[in-house]
Amino acid sequence: MSYATMLTIALPEIVLSLGALALMLAAAWGGQAAARPVCWAALVVLIGAGIALAGPSSSGVEAFYGLYRADAFSAYSKVLIYAAAGIAILMAPRFFERTGGDNLRPEYPVLILLAAVGMGMMVSAGDLLSLYVGLELQNLAHYVLASFMRRDTRSAEAGLKYFVLSSLASGILLYGISLIYGFSGTTGFDGIADAFATANSTGLTFGLVFVLVGLAFKIAAVPFHMWTPDVYEGAPTPVTAYFASAPKVAAMALIVRVAVEAMGPVTIEWRQIVIFASLASIFFGSVAAINQKSIKRLLAYSSINNIGFALVGLAAGTPEGVSSVLVYMTVYIVMTLGSFMVVIRMRDEEGRQIETIASLSGMSKTRPGLALAFMAFMFSLAGIPPLFGFYPKLAVFNAAVAAGLFPLAVLAVVGSVIGAYYYIRIVKTMYFDDPAPAFAVSGSTVENGLIAATAIAISPVAYLAIPALTGWSMAAAQALF
Repeated sequence: MSYATMLTIALPEIVLSLGALALMLAAAWGGQAAARPVCWAALVVLIGAGIALAGPSSSGVEAFYGLYRADAFSAYSKVLIYAAAGIAILMAPRFFERTGGDNLRPEYPVLILLAAVGMGMMVSAGDLLSLYVGLELQNLAHYVLASFMRRDTRSAEAGLKYFVLSSLASGILLYGISLIYGFSGTTGFDGIADAFATANSTGLTFGLVFVLVGLAFKIAAVPFHMWTPDVYEGAPTPVTAYFASAPKVAAMALIVRVAVEAMGPVTIEWRQIVIFASLASIFFGSVAAINQKSIKRLLAYSSINNIGFALVGLAAGTPEGVSSVLVYMTVYIVMTLGSFMVVIRMRDEEGRQIETIASLSGMSKTRPGLALAFMAFMFSLAGIPPLFGFYPKLAVFNAAVAAGLFPLAVLAVVGSVIGAYYYIRIVKTMYFDDPAPAFAVSGSTVENGLIAATAIAISPVAYLAIPALTGWSMAAAQALF
């Protein structure tokens, strides 16, 4: 295969890279005034990368000697990543303008584009080396994004915490990669799978554990979740919304690919780790969120809880299980982005950000439309029918039962019931408590449109999309098997 052909296969990443470089130059020349045009241009670049997926980039071939895989699974994941990244860019301009004019800088969308390049490499990785390069490219952009508001001490603290703990996780992951390479003699997923199938090596098992631990940090699965509440609370809200969506999809897709392709012959071994992380995340995320006073910290624990449910589908280790994970992550990012768009609207009359749950009191009377949308997001995150958040939970439970993991499904259902409490508590605060001071009115057509679109996407109307969603996700899942 020629280099021209291989570059064509990796066209989405090339589009993003060239777009990011061009916009970086535009940001340098245009300065602060170029922030909004660069944001809109970044959206065009993301759309272009998405269009590029329609060609050889989803044809099921390998490029760069096995380092890069362009299949239906990676294409599905990249569509979710690009969509979440685009919404995170759309959310940013008005937020940063209201927190201070100099906070809206054109580097923000450029960093997200560069992170999208890394996330694309992650979900297309066919080798531990390309996996690590993609992961670190994503992380380098994320360190800056977490501390993007330079004069905000909470943002600086969030960036520092994320940097330190992410570096630790990267070290653990590298150690696992070195063990696997040392005992298998290769870093390619196919060669690693052959080594696991033919050798009963303790060193390979230890390498498996360390790799999964390093990747578990990226999805904030318990017990590697400790960075999530502090970073979510301290980072600017659009950045928090981005952290809770696109990187979660990329990291989850990466874990699925590594588990199925590289470690498929030892499913029994890694299934035990996944089941523990799943149940621990579900129950810890449910219980720890109960006493939270900050809505951003509550949503951080909600993300931990939801990652636990997604891992239930992975534990099945079947095409149906992987398909359920993809469906779950699709619906999850819609619910999460919608919730954070409501949080962005939580401002007092002077434009200051409010993040306490108590400030939601009586919002049904002061902002009825916003309260209705937030109620839909909360009930959907809880998995309460008839909202669409119920369907992905049902899908992962069905996959677990079909794989013979009935106790796991039962315990996950119990955890779902516990977690529903804090979602319902928010609805009770909005609809039954005495009204708090009303939030400032926002005239943003973009924000209003995004909230309405995401609310419709998790309404009962979305059940009409189930045949298309399940068909696409199953085709993507079967690409791994």
